[in-house]
Amino acid sequence: MISKSLLKLIRSLDIKKYRRDTGLFVAEGGKCVGDIINSGIVCEKIIATDKWLSENKLKTNAEIITVSEEELQKASFLRAPQGVLGLFRQYDGSTDASVAESELCLALDDVQDPGNLGTIVRIADWFGIENIFCSHNTADIYNPKSVQSTMGAIGRVKLHYVDLPEFLSSLNGKAPIYGTFLDGENIYDKELSSNGVIVMGNEGNGIGAKCAESVNQKLFIPNYPIGRPTSESLNVSTATAIVCAEFRRRK
Repeated sequence: MISKSLLKLIRSLDIKKYRRDTGLFVAEGGKCVGDIINSGIVCEKIIATDKWLSENKLKTNAEIITVSEEELQKASFLRAPQGVLGLFRQYDGSTDASVAESELCLALDDVQDPGNLGTIVRIADWFGIENIFCSHNTADIYNPKSVQSTMGAIGRVKLHYVDLPEFLSSLNGKAPIYGTFLDGENIYDKELSSNGVIVMGNEGNGIGAKCAESVNQKLFIPNYPIGRPTSESLNVSTATAIVCAEFRRRK
């Protein structure tokens, strides 16, 4: 049975202020919860139904609380709860800019939709990108919708919230900085490196002027056939997938 105080705590984590104050976040569903536990992120509590616990095994030292489906529904942020909910401790590590000198990283300039952010983390995980540097106005990765959209990849990809223009400027020619622009070079003809930073911009405005100042490699994803009337732009997570796939294809 779940206590009223614990239920109140879980529901409060829908709000960024309380996630920040407590240092906690929520993940739901067996795949997502299991992957995050296996990544080494600290799990404080597991809230699950008897049915789910009887059909699944988790290797965790977390407190396990058995609840009815009705109780789980009250705690869940999903329309259709998936049998298990985990309460986790947020990652508190940090990585400096030098990581971009040796490996490929992503940078997100004010990506505001939690679903887009979670999908980008999942894409980064697929293509072996372990660090994402986010502007302070980028959506919170610990938003329940973001966490759910990562499908567990949040445990393998580290997000760092930084002053993004300052971060990019600090690289100071030590690593290539890529960005997508309408006046960029065709990504399929451009020489691409195995290290550096790929900057992806806001859903409506693209890469902001301050971050654009540090971009030294402008890319363009062409439509097909070139010149054909088409949609105005690609969704930022879709564009990220295309760009990351091309970088890895070259490798």
